[in-house]
Amino acid sequence: GVLLPWSKIIETAKAEQVDIIGLSGLITPSLDEMVTVAEEMQRAGLTIPLLIGGATTSKLHTALKIDPAYDGPVIYVLDASRAVGVASQLLSDTQAEGFIATTAAEYQHLRDVRAGKEANALLSLEDARANMFVADMSEKPAPPAQPGLHTFPDWDLADLRHAIDWTPFFRAWELAGTFPAILKDEVVGESASALYEDAQAMLDRIIAEKWLTAKGVAGFWPCARHGDDVIVHPTADEASVRLPFLRQQVKKSRDRANYCLADFIDPAGDWIGGFAVGIHGIEPHLERFKAAHDDYNDILLKALADRFAEAFAERLHQHVRTTLWAYAPGEQLTNEALIKEQYRGIRPAPGYPACPDHSLKPILFDLLDATKATGITLTESYAMLPTAAVSGFYFAHPQSEYFGVARIGRDQLEDYATRREVSVDAAERWVRPNLD
Repeated sequence: GVLLPWSKIIETAKAEQVDIIGLSGLITPSLDEMVTVAEEMQRAGLTIPLLIGGATTSKLHTALKIDPAYDGPVIYVLDASRAVGVASQLLSDTQAEGFIATTAAEYQHLRDVRAGKEANALLSLEDARANMFVADMSEKPAPPAQPGLHTFPDWDLADLRHAIDWTPFFRAWELAGTFPAILKDEVVGESASALYEDAQAMLDRIIAEKWLTAKGVAGFWPCARHGDDVIVHPTADEASVRLPFLRQQVKKSRDRANYCLADFIDPAGDWIGGFAVGIHGIEPHLERFKAAHDDYNDILLKALADRFAEAFAERLHQHVRTTLWAYAPGEQLTNEALIKEQYRGIRPAPGYPACPDHSLKPILFDLLDATKATGITLTESYAMLPTAAVSGFYFAHPQSEYFGVARIGRDQLEDYATRREVSVDAAERWVRPNLD
């Protein structure tokens, strides 16, 4: 995946003469990296099966993006518990051929259906821009009360505990339901309640014994929209920085706009923010659990660290709205309302639907001096370390909203490459999951 170079995966596969390679995608950069691994397996002349699994993957993505890149068998595995059965069929003298052929036919059918549904469904980039969202700039917020960078070397974990969104925690354990109703669910209530009690007990220890440290940074800079870019001016002494964003090109029904994040910024002058938060110190505790072969608490601690990171992003955004930028100083929302994002402004993250290109993270990190401020680093594939980390941009306009860029056309790819001053091939690797 994103934590190991494709070259090492292929080198090891050849050295060990393996029968199957498996890739697991837990975060969105993995989706594009899996395509690269498949392409390099093809280039290396491999023919062994490639298994695809993990939280961010899907059968459709496997069929559309990964399978066409490799001539060998590519198999999507819905759940880790099914990997043994799939591997058994692939290694069977009697079952392998039929299983591979059936899977290939299913993937081709998915591609055919998608092609039929999406024919001529994209606007040209020119037409999409003509249908941009026009924000009312008379409503844009005042400049931040406290511009510049703000670092938070040790945010109180007890405070973050109160901001945890528990519903995704249970989903990580494949327990379906919404918190707190899940605790009384007829099917999974007993398991969910036991897990929740264990989580509370571990949270008590994490906070009392200071297992983890929450480090963050936020910043606000003057800027202006220029087309689909936002030009940021960090300080009077620093060169301007271009933030290039992607625009929706899918043809809309009725009078709906084709959104781009730049639409929420005033060309005549405005402000934009950014943040990065991370949860540090997990490694010695994981090592302790692994030494004791305690998989349960190992996974439980990782899941809670992820919840702390999301809670930190939520609390810091609240602090930005009420104090640092202070465009909503009187905001009084319950934690439930915060979880439902019933507040003004958005914080889109690179790699997520409104801003799908992970390669914007280094630009954001440079603006924030994030590694120095928080200790968070980026891998070559733009994954954040520690993995319990969140970063993104702050847009404060009251009409700003989340959306998905979805599919884009070749014309926008080429335009994006020009704006990024890179080759089309390089840009294609960045935006491949969205490329039509």
